[in-house]
Amino acid sequence: MPSSTPSPEAGRRLKDARGRVKLTTRDVERLSQKIAQEKKNQEYYISHAWLIEIEKGVFRPSIYKLYSLSVLYKLRYDEILAFFEIDVSNIGREQIWLALPRSHLINNLAQGMTEPVEIPSEFRDRIQLDKTNLVSQMFNQWGRLPVELIPASDQDQSHYGYVGTEDFTLSPLIRPGTFVQIDPNQKRVDRDSWSNEFDRPIYFIELRDGYACSWCEVKDRHLLLVPYPHSGTRVRQVKFPDDAGIVGRVTAISMRIVDPRAPSFGS
Repeated sequence: MPSSTPSPEAGRRLKDARGRVKLTTRDVERLSQKIAQEKKNQEYYISHAWLIEIEKGVFRPSIYKLYSLSVLYKLRYDEILAFFEIDVSNIGREQIWLALPRSHLINNLAQGMTEPVEIPSEFRDRIQLDKTNLVSQMFNQWGRLPVELIPASDQDQSHYGYVGTEDFTLSPLIRPGTFVQIDPNQKRVDRDSWSNEFDRPIYFIELRDGYACSWCEVKDRHLLLVPYPHSGTRVRQVKFPDDAGIVGRVTAISMRIVDPRAPSFGS
């Protein structure tokens, strides 16, 4: 059903957009019915009477009808949303200040990007934001990922992860809220080629109940998730590979060094 919140300015802009492409309200009704038939969903259909009411500002359209209007009026979907004071260009900035509690992973998200990438919203209701998860699923909740937060090198082959604000496993080496780049080709746990904590390989791990970003050791068919000594967290042990899989090795990070919520000195 359309929203009952009045939107007179949006209605006027929609009417102007219709006039620009020389469509009558009857044209919109007829053409939107074709879209609805193609999509096999009558929510895409826009009746003549409904369109008159929306252009008066009496109702706001559903996402399906906005889609049809976007197609018919030759406007991008974000342009239609802007009629209703929804500015999708702000999403990247808001993602930065609105930190999420659990870690997630992104798969090949940065390939060919020149601007924030739209992520399908089908899985929004499935995301548990207080746990470490694959960012590919987490950003279904967010909608977009700010490009400036993704490391530039090897983007076409890498995966990307987000360390949740409740994941202190490697803090302060890797702080909660950090974006990480992951090489999916490096899945073997390396125990010998490092000499200090900064060179010790860090892995992004998929667990039965979520994800983790941690140092690792393999022992007697178990994977040990080893925390940073000062993190205040304990070693976790899971059956391997039955209950855990290594997504890859963390190769780069984009990390805040100051909590944006922390008070500044002198305030």
